[in-house]
Amino acid sequence: MIKLADFERCVFELSKLPGIGKKTATRLALHLLKMTNKDVESLVNSINKLKTNIKFCKECGSLTDKDICYVCLDEGRDRKTICVVEEAKDVIIIENSGIYKGLYHVLGGRIAPLDGITPDMLSFEKLLNRVGDLGVTEVIIATNPDVDGETTAYYLKKLLADYDIRITRIASGLAVGTHIEYSDEFAILKALENRVELK
Repeated sequence: MIKLADFERCVFELSKLPGIGKKTATRLALHLLKMTNKDVESLVNSINKLKTNIKFCKECGSLTDKDICYVCLDEGRDRKTICVVEEAKDVIIIENSGIYKGLYHVLGGRIAPLDGITPDMLSFEKLLNRVGDLGVTEVIIATNPDVDGETTAYYLKKLLADYDIRITRIASGLAVGTHIEYSDEFAILKALENRVELK
C-alpha cells in the first residue's frame, strides 16, 4: 500500500466536503497534481477570497459580499412575500430561475432530530420578526420535500398560525425526496405557481 502523507492529507481534507467520499477525494487530489501551479494557485486564491469576502446577509441569511444582500436591498422586490428556504444554496437556485420576485429567508438548515438539529438552532425567531416588521402577507414554505423538510414546514406552519397571513407550500413541481438544488427552472416554476395553501 502506498503511503504518502501529503497526498493522504489532501484526500482527507477534500473528503470533508459534502458529497465527496474517499474515492472522489482521491480523484480530485490526483487531478490537482496534474493542474499547473498557476491553476492551483488560482483555485487556492479563490477559496481564500470566498472565505474573506463572502458572508451571510444580516437580514435574510443569503450569501452576500456586503452586510445586506442585493435582494433585501432591492426596493423593486415584492416585500410582502417571503420565501423560506433551508440553505443559501436554495436561494441561488430559485433566484437563477428568474421566476420569484419576493424576499427570502434562510433558516440555516432544517429540523432533523436524528441529526440533533432542533428548532432553536435555526432562524425561526428572526423570520417572525421580519414577518411582523415588514407587514408580510404571504410566507411561501420552500423546504425540501423529504421527511425533515416536511417536519420543518409543519413546524413553521404552526409557528405562523397566529399571524394574519397566507401560508403556502411549494407544490408538485418537485418530486418527493427531490432537493431544490437538483431541480431545473421549469420544476421550480411549477412548484411556485402551484403552491398550496396550508390550513
